[in-house]
Formats: sequence, C-alpha cells, structure tokens
Amino acid sequence: MKLLATTIVSSSLLALGFSPVEQAQVPSSNNTQLVEVRRNGSQPSTRGPAENFTGFVRIDPLFSAQGSARAGGASVTFEPGARTAWHTHPLGQTLIVTAGVGWVQQWGGAIQKIRPGDVVWIPPDVKHWHGATATTAMAHIAIQEQLDGKVVDWMEQVSDEQYQTFNVNQ
Repeated sequence: MKLLATTIVSSSLLALGFSPVEQAQVPSSNNTQLVEVRRNGSQPSTRGPAENFTGFVRIDPLFSAQGSARAGGASVTFEPGARTAWHTHPLGQTLIVTAGVGWVQQWGGAIQKIRPGDVVWIPPDVKHWHGATATTAMAHIAIQEQLDGKVVDWMEQVSDEQYQTFNVNQ
C-alpha cells in the first residue's frame, strides 16, 4: 500500500503528461533541441491522497524530470489545517512559499512558521512535514530530484496532538 501511495503521489508530482506543448519554430545553430512552453492550466490538478495528507490539498503539476534532468516540481495548496504526513526525500526538497502562512517541522525540531517569499531547504533523508496553519491556507512550489526514479518516502501521519501542540503555543 505504501508503494502504491508513493507511486500515486510521485506520478501526481512528477510523471506529468505535458500537453499542449508549444515549441520554438527555429532551433539554435548549435543545438537541435527546441524550447518548450507548457501553458498554465494545460495539466489537470489532483487531490493529495489521504494516505499522505491530512485535510484538503491540491497538487498542480508544473514540470517533471526529462532526459538527463532529475528535478521536478509542483504547486501545492493546503487549506487551513491541511498538512503532509511525515516524509523524506532521497535528494532533498526545496519549497518556495507563494501564498498564505504555513508551518514546517523537522523530526525532533521546532515547528517554524513560513510565509510568501520564504525558501525552505530540506536536506536529503531528513524526516519532516509541512502544511498550512490551523487558520490560514498556504501554497508553495515544491521542487525535488529523483534518485533511481524515487522522489519521496512517505511515513506516518502527523498526529492531531503533534499539530495541535504548536497551535496552543502560537
């Protein structure tokens, strides 16, 4: 089941069907590859699966690793109270907060508030979670790299007690 959930989320975030795609008409003189433009709204949004998220989470795919590239990314929106389960990334993850107010926590560490413009780096294999505050939605762009086709290892849910402990202290 964990493998299935990982596969579903990985495909939601990274294995994207890019259509429609526009390509430049004339390749550069030293490169036969064409520039591609993926139009906003051309890829369907998905809901974050309950196995890996608490609350309502929308995932809007942005780009996936192609060719020798390893990075992929998505825009993720968390409604108030929504959050990821605990998880790790084999090559780390970068979050760029674009709207609202959220929280991020490393296992054993303090919960940190994040706001638009904040850039969060989560090192490889660091157990963590991130999501909205209890009262405010939050959106971020999540960028992570694949290692042997894998981008995330999902773990247990963040308990309401873990999440509410911070709410009481704010």
